[in-house]
Amino acid sequence: MKNQKETIRKIVGYLNNPDEDGGFWLPNIQRPFVWGEEQICRLFDSILREYPISTLLVWKTTSGIRRRKFIDNWTDSLKLSTFFVPEDEKRKCLVLDGQQRLQSLYIGLCGSFAGRELCFDVLSGTATLPDDIKFRFAFRVARESAFPWVKFKDLVMTSRRKRDLLREIEASAGRELTAEEEDRIDNNLDLVDRTFKMDESITYQELDSIDNPTLYTEDDVVEVFIRANSGGTKLEKSDLLFSLLNATWDVADNRMEELLDDLNRYGFAFDRDFVLKTCLVLLDQGAQYEVSKFRKPGVREAIEADWESLSDSIRAVADFVRSKTYIQGDKALPSYIALIPLIYVRHHFPQAWKEARHMDVFLVRTLLAGAFSGQSDRIVDALVKRFRELGRFDAEEGYGVIRSQNRSLELTRERFFEMGYGSKTIHLILNLWYPAFTYAPAYDNNLPQVDHVFAQSRLRAVKVVNEQSGRQVMKYRDAARNQLANCMLLTRAENGAGGKGDALAAEWFADKSPDYLALHLIPADPALWQLERYEDFIEARKALIADKFSWLLV
Repeated sequence: MKNQKETIRKIVGYLNNPDEDGGFWLPNIQRPFVWGEEQICRLFDSILREYPISTLLVWKTTSGIRRRKFIDNWTDSLKLSTFFVPEDEKRKCLVLDGQQRLQSLYIGLCGSFAGRELCFDVLSGTATLPDDIKFRFAFRVARESAFPWVKFKDLVMTSRRKRDLLREIEASAGRELTAEEEDRIDNNLDLVDRTFKMDESITYQELDSIDNPTLYTEDDVVEVFIRANSGGTKLEKSDLLFSLLNATWDVADNRMEELLDDLNRYGFAFDRDFVLKTCLVLLDQGAQYEVSKFRKPGVREAIEADWESLSDSIRAVADFVRSKTYIQGDKALPSYIALIPLIYVRHHFPQAWKEARHMDVFLVRTLLAGAFSGQSDRIVDALVKRFRELGRFDAEEGYGVIRSQNRSLELTRERFFEMGYGSKTIHLILNLWYPAFTYAPAYDNNLPQVDHVFAQSRLRAVKVVNEQSGRQVMKYRDAARNQLANCMLLTRAENGAGGKGDALAAEWFADKSPDYLALHLIPADPALWQLERYEDFIEARKALIADKFSWLLV
């Protein structure tokens, strides 16, 4: 292993550039880029402060490894498959550790982030605390940026002389600069030259399989990649597991991308982590997430060979959830893990799946009761074991298994009505309550919105005298304001500008039809809509809600 040093501008010139010793590329075992704007800006601040950048790790090889380009113009909607490079046996360097830093440098110096370019405040640089920002960076629309902001790439990726840059910056100010400002800009330009163009501040370790082809095999490199990335929080467990799968299965990333696109097109948020965990369970490897399972002989091969049936089972249950349970999107599904035992039945006993009853009630009850919260692997394994023994799904047997794991399934009135504004289950309750609402609109901002029947601001304004202190205090605290019986679901039009806002309940309901009141389970007596009758309103509405959800409550 050799240690190499380069300037930042030089190393950025290696990215996607086959003319620079084959260029630097990303192997497909690398996860997607995950840094946000703030992290990128902090990286550039750290460099100008001459903080050290951790060592990179690259693999120099001629092997026909699947790889992709670094992305210059980043947006969240990009698909990695767009940047795949045809396999070849030419010289290349694959980045095993350091993607986030190199990708950030490439975006900042050669591209853009969501259509905006990295700009630098040339007057920044005052002394500050170590954890704070000293040199100000921000992604801005270039044509809308004005002095003291300048495009940072124009300072780094240029051969222009410093005095020409100074004149241009001074001209952009539109005024005469003070001597202090001129000194600050001059010092900052010197610092940029030194840290990005002159100092060899990036070190990378090179695994060289060209000079010594037998030293690092593909299996060795996957192992190095996992060890390099599992020491901290750089990769999630799914990234490590997927790296093993992707190393042996040519189109793993494409197939995973296609499946997630299908699953999430209706407003859900299934992820790679869920899919891989489900595959382990369907292959009878248990729910616990362990890298060693993907190293076991036959496991990776089985996922590749059975991918069509595995993914079909996951799709089928996702379709069932959307069409049969009124769970219409991500917010209404507090635990995706709860679906895995159902997917197991669908996969191994497809005929029994077609004949199964009460799966919708089972799913809703277990989700509302929080049966799969916390450490859920034991619950999943126990349910799968029982359903495998039965050869079918059985709701009552499932309830028994969950109770045997010391999880409560009883939904008392008190427990139910505590699931109010901000709780993990409020959207599930409202999906059951309002099945006709559109939970997957074309535009996310048109999603139905949870609102308070009696506005927060109105309730906060109600005061009572504290008997001990004699002072006026707020009568209705968070729990009283946010309880389920003070929640309703509104369309964006109803809750937007010119809509309900903080209108008094009596004003909002005054012109509403009986059907509207019935939909929202609003007590029909207008006297209860007055602010001073809030507590009476809550009790009356609780009775209406309890009647609607009597099938769930004990």
